[in-house]
Amino acid sequence: MSFVHLHVHTEYSLLDGFSNVKKLVKRTQEMGMPAVAITDHGTMFGVVDFYNAATAAGVKPIIGLEAYLAPRRMG
Repeated sequence: MSFVHLHVHTEYSLLDGFSNVKKLVKRTQEMGMPAVAITDHGTMFGVVDFYNAATAAGVKPIIGLEAYLAPRRMG
């Protein structure tokens, strides 16, 4: 059974992520993982570069988003 990271923040997650998209995909490929996800905080700025880099490297890109919901304020 292969391991796949499903909760990764890239440099687009301010103050939380550090991974460069292209380096992340390269390392994923080097480690023999079939897929990897990015789940940045409230932004999808990196998904096009991530998708292109992953598909070119033969790695399945899983695109996600870490979002926060707040109840509607009444009154």
